[in-house]
Amino acid sequence: MFTEKGKNLIVESKKDAYFVPYVNFDADKEHCLIQGESYLEDAFEFYDNLMNWFKEYFKTHQKVTLDCKLFYFNTSSSRALLDLFRLLKEFQDEGKQITVNWYYPEEDHDDMRIEGEDFMDESEMHLNIISY
Repeated sequence: MFTEKGKNLIVESKKDAYFVPYVNFDADKEHCLIQGESYLEDAFEFYDNLMNWFKEYFKTHQKVTLDCKLFYFNTSSSRALLDLFRLLKEFQDEGKQITVNWYYPEEDHDDMRIEGEDFMDESEMHLNIISY
């Protein structure tokens, strides 16, 4: 599922696996995108791989921008995302420069906006909450 391309990480969404979010972690651009839907059977395994990637990344890098454009996720993905934000907060507390942008669809009636605010409250990681 995870494909390493040089020092970058790509997870392609497939038609038969639409519940897997698209991930593009471009180390050269100091940017990570998580996009789509996330309702995996084992969300912790999926996001644990991503968290391990961040751990390796921050051994040699000082900053990253994470754009989250999820329009649906299940409870286990929510818990795993919270773990990811908590990990990023730890790195930020160590002096890393981390920007997290939480995008939500404007027509979503604020459900995903509220999810982003909840993640921010529970992880203590600042998220820029942005409608699109």
